[in-house]
Amino acid sequence: MASGPGRWGWRLHGDGRTPPPGEVVAPDERLSWPRTAGIGAQHVVAMFGATFVFPLVMGLDPNLAVMMSGVATILFLLIVQGKVPSYLGTSASFVGGVFAIRAGVDSAQADAWVTGAILVAGVVLALCGILIHVLGGAIIQRVFPPVVTGAVVMLIGFGLAFVVADTYWPQDHWVALTTMAFVFLVMVLFRGFLGRIAILLGLVFGFALSWVLDRVAGPVTAVLPGQNLIGPDGRACQPEGTYCVATAFPHDRVSFDAVRSADWFGLPQMHAPDFKMSAILLVLPAVIALIAENTGHVKAVGEMTRTDLDPLIGRTIFADGAATVVTTSVGGSPTTTYAENIGVMAATRIYSTAAYYVAALIAIAFGLCPKFGALVAATPGGVLGGVTVILYGMIGLLGAKIWVENRVDFADPVNMVPIGAGIILALGPVVHAIGDDFKLEGIAFGTIVVLAGYHLLRWISGRVGGPGAGEPAAAADGPAGAGGGARP
Repeated sequence: MASGPGRWGWRLHGDGRTPPPGEVVAPDERLSWPRTAGIGAQHVVAMFGATFVFPLVMGLDPNLAVMMSGVATILFLLIVQGKVPSYLGTSASFVGGVFAIRAGVDSAQADAWVTGAILVAGVVLALCGILIHVLGGAIIQRVFPPVVTGAVVMLIGFGLAFVVADTYWPQDHWVALTTMAFVFLVMVLFRGFLGRIAILLGLVFGFALSWVLDRVAGPVTAVLPGQNLIGPDGRACQPEGTYCVATAFPHDRVSFDAVRSADWFGLPQMHAPDFKMSAILLVLPAVIALIAENTGHVKAVGEMTRTDLDPLIGRTIFADGAATVVTTSVGGSPTTTYAENIGVMAATRIYSTAAYYVAALIAIAFGLCPKFGALVAATPGGVLGGVTVILYGMIGLLGAKIWVENRVDFADPVNMVPIGAGIILALGPVVHAIGDDFKLEGIAFGTIVVLAGYHLLRWISGRVGGPGAGEPAAAADGPAGAGGGARP
């Protein structure tokens, strides 16, 4: 089969079944189509939880977000010519800004202001991508040396720990623990194809376990996002926000009510964006986090595939910005390359872009078929907790791998101090209010501290002749992912 990244063909890897231990399936390769479809389905499940939940948190239509994530992923793959396997799901970097925009505003008008503000941020991100592409990879190496890149990759993974700790795991901690242990065992005991789809098998196992527990042990009492909302006066309220929070209540772990009531076919609800300068200013800082996030993801993928993807960083950032413009133009959610799916690649060692096209088409079908979307959305939070704790952890450790393979010296305080502080801020996640209507938090806050802190301390150290006066020692080894080091 004719092949090449960016074309509609992929080389068949080996016999198309299970790659031998230690081998990987490259971006321009694929397994047999049934196996590729299985990997694509695993990517859908990996991204679905966050892509569905974050729009709910921001007050946007989750079904539209899922459908447009498929459109965004296809657009992304075409722009990067299939050389950077990534899935574009809903970005969490805008959550703080969106909360501020919605404060005390009518919901319908706020929806338009939110998507309009994020659309402008997408334009700015795309322009930054063009600038980086024109200036070349050298600018990225200066702004994001290995010590910073590893930190960004690490805080992207570990910075999502609060999603597991606050949202998924508490919904059913025993199911989460059991699902996690099941995935551990599958990854170790099965070295073939089954081991490579351990995440998907874990989700199926956890789903079945939850269904059985509902009938054997009865309902579980826990908090579900967006449900049983109670205000300060103890009465039911809408919508969810600072003074209207979800509270615990008894419920089945698995509910098919939404599946039964959903239509088989239908377009999600769309709306046009509107533009308000104050709203735009609230979300623009997220662009910094997205540049660092995309750079970190590209570095992580390059590290896994042993490919120098640095020349494509500008194109990748542009593609993410363009995708965000497309999705928000119809009322959808902001996009970003997804750590969850990079985690799937780390677990499976299958980097085929064919699987991402399959995942994108499945996501579009989900968006057009509310019943299927409701079925996947019925995956219990405890199950997602057991799976995402593995995926996020793998991403975090890829950051450490970048440090090790580039021999980053943490005896140098220029490296140690801002990096450590930024990671802790992301893990918190720490919230830093700036005035009444604006705040930095979590991954965005940690990224800014890592970037600004490292370069400021390096400049100061250079002025006073300190240990960080010269170029980082790791820079001599070349960019992370440029080809050195063993594959994960």
